[in-house]
Amino acid sequence: MKIRALSVKPAVAKGTMGEMLWRTSARVCGIAVLVSAVGLGGPTHALAGDQDRHSSSPLHFSGLINDYTPSAAVVKGGPYEMRGKWSLDLEEQAGAARFSAAMNMETSDYGIAQGTVNKDDPVTRGAHTHHISMTDGVISTDTSGCPLFSPATTGGFVVSGTAFVTGNGGPAPFGNPSSLTICVLGGANVKFSNITLTFGKPAATHFGTQAIHGVVLKCAGPWLHESNDCAIEEPSLD
Repeated sequence: MKIRALSVKPAVAKGTMGEMLWRTSARVCGIAVLVSAVGLGGPTHALAGDQDRHSSSPLHFSGLINDYTPSAAVVKGGPYEMRGKWSLDLEEQAGAARFSAAMNMETSDYGIAQGTVNKDDPVTRGAHTHHISMTDGVISTDTSGCPLFSPATTGGFVVSGTAFVTGNGGPAPFGNPSSLTICVLGGANVKFSNITLTFGKPAATHFGTQAIHGVVLKCAGPWLHESNDCAIEEPSLD
């Protein structure tokens, strides 16, 4: 339904104060009518409405990384604690994805037992940061290669691509690029709850070849409207 604002121009002389006031009033009137049309489900049904946005699959994900690398026998300086934030954006129609993460690492208390950390000198923990970026991710629904969990996860999707990693803001000492496989998994109550990152070489020499674990905190669909797929849904008692 199209709504048009009709106005009758009064008889005022051009260039006078009366004409300027009339033009300003007409513009304000037009804006008010347009806002009313959107509010009443006008030209675009108020940007498709909340119901459509709730029913759309999430396209934007974010969360935390919390895990450990293997010990110094496998990873120099390990076992490192890994703590960070991540975000993942999907382009569903193109089957593409972009991923980024910011992570800080330092040797865990196990370094004291293995003699690589002085418990009284935090500097010996080797604290450092990494920023991770993937812009060429490819989306797949084949999760057969993802890590197993207990309790078991169901559904989910995989993003695979090439990652570039920094070290304290500069080039990573181990080099770039590296392959990266991301699994986003979940269960009956939270559809998307877990994330894992698995690096190939050369990054795997620092992070390890095992999956790095994290949690999905929130996700959103089109228009960045928060999705229920990353929040707990209590089972029905019926």
